[in-house]
Amino acid sequence: MNIEEKLKSAITDGIEKLYNQKPDEKKIAFQKTNTSFEGDITIVVFPFTGISKKSPEQTATDIGNYLKENIAEVENFNVVKGFLNLVISSSYWVDFFNTAFASEHYGFAPANSGKTMMVEYSSPNTNKPLHLGLSLIHI
Repeated sequence: MNIEEKLKSAITDGIEKLYNQKPDEKKIAFQKTNTSFEGDITIVVFPFTGISKKSPEQTATDIGNYLKENIAEVENFNVVKGFLNLVISSSYWVDFFNTAFASEHYGFAPANSGKTMMVEYSSPNTNKPLHLGLSLIHI
């Protein structure tokens, strides 16, 4: 189970316990945290204010406290308006990368996966500034 699946399940459980209503799981949206704020994953809490009957900030704080107390991977959180920024623990990321690296097929995508890959290469020219060229290939 990846981190987003685990968080989605925990958010659903948390909202049920905090507000005695089951949320629509389709409304649980994740975003990359804005670089201006601390965090790894951001949850949009506006869809849950109707259930909580509280402000977006208070709803985010309630959910953040629930996740911090009940999910080991959530190390900390902060609230900006109606956005809950979660800090995922370093131990989760270390385990994630060690598991990926230990895979026999680490670094390889399955053939015909339909994913776009980026290939980087350097092209040093002694008469020009050094730069990296990028090529996108579709597998």
